[in-house]
Amino acid sequence: MYGWIWRHLPGPFAVKIATAVVLVLGVVALLMFVVFPWLDPLLWFNNVSVDN
Repeated sequence: MYGWIWRHLPGPFAVKIATAVVLVLGVVALLMFVVFPWLDPLLWFNNVSVDN
């Protein structure tokens, strides 16, 4: 899979590295700001309560 992505990135080596870094940072930002906040209330281990 990574080889396929690398072969389809345009430009010489330096441009491929820069594009790959931007893509990875975009995926991380999407996960941190969209997916994980949406998923957080749905996780079962967040529903912790202590009764006296």
